[in-house]
Amino acid sequence: MKKPILIAMLSALVALAAGLASCSRTVEPNKQVNLFAWSEYIPQSVIDDFTKETGIKVNYETFATGEEMLNKVLAGGTKYDIIQPCDYIAEGMIRNNLLLPLDYTKLPNFENIMPEFKKLVYDPEQKFTVPFMVGGVGIVVNTEKVKEPIRGYKDIFQPKYAGRIVVLDDGRELVTCAFESLGIPINNITKENLERARPVIAEWMKYIKIYDSDSPKNSLSNGDVDIGVVWNGEAARLWFENKKFQYVRPAEGAHFFVDVFAIPHNSRNTEAAHKFIDYIMRPEVSREISKVFPYTNPNGAARKLLTQEELDNAASYPNLSNIQLFRDIPGSGELTDQLYTDLKNSAGR
Repeated sequence: MKKPILIAMLSALVALAAGLASCSRTVEPNKQVNLFAWSEYIPQSVIDDFTKETGIKVNYETFATGEEMLNKVLAGGTKYDIIQPCDYIAEGMIRNNLLLPLDYTKLPNFENIMPEFKKLVYDPEQKFTVPFMVGGVGIVVNTEKVKEPIRGYKDIFQPKYAGRIVVLDDGRELVTCAFESLGIPINNITKENLERARPVIAEWMKYIKIYDSDSPKNSLSNGDVDIGVVWNGEAARLWFENKKFQYVRPAEGAHFFVDVFAIPHNSRNTEAAHKFIDYIMRPEVSREISKVFPYTNPNGAARKLLTQEELDNAASYPNLSNIQLFRDIPGSGELTDQLYTDLKNSAGR
């Protein structure tokens, strides 16, 4: 009696699997787009409005570091249609033929991007990428708790602030901060320079309480820490929340990044990808993104829609003079990651 029932159940499962497979095969090309982007960077309302207008479903997956994104793209398990690398990772992907050239006839809103953010060193022909947001790493201070003047890294990484600091959980960023404190060019990543930076970072780690690249503002906002080395957009959001959170451009030096949109070479929905990228560059859409995630917006038409308070936010719109971009340095990622991992393990983090 049990055997016919088992056969019937198996038959039903096979039929169900076949039906699901059939459904997956019948999804029309360019009726969905697989987006792989930084966490806390694109408002859900923007994605929902895009789908409502175009009928294109956005499958939004997030990452916390550029290296995480690159490794997953290289693994090939998921075919992404749009990715959001930072400048130096995009540079490496271009060099290794991992990105498709963009069709600018399908990107009329690219004209809104300000000239100073076009044809930068990572994509000098502006062939593969579109700037999304510009940012950097700076210091945030809760001035109600920290009364001494804070000008740079040497002021915060000291015993009296032990257990009161949050930093980005990002090896290259922390190495760069150490390089800047030592006067080493930020792109001169060699074994020798990393060894010079090792004792500096090891000393800093004695005082760090939290490592967080996703949303470091939270530990400052809820009072777990009083000082942060964070993304400028996070600093800007804290300032809007409460003016006691003041942004400091580090005296030792500063660098900035450009996060871009690009289409991987194996994208299956390039039409939908172009539509989404162009939609993001609409002034009113880009302005909405700045409202929620106030990084430095490279969209000139969107900037005209910002309030004066938004434009006056020193974290969102700092002085960008004498600021450097990261470059792709083959082999440096492994060296940096190894140093960072070794030091965190030694510190018991």
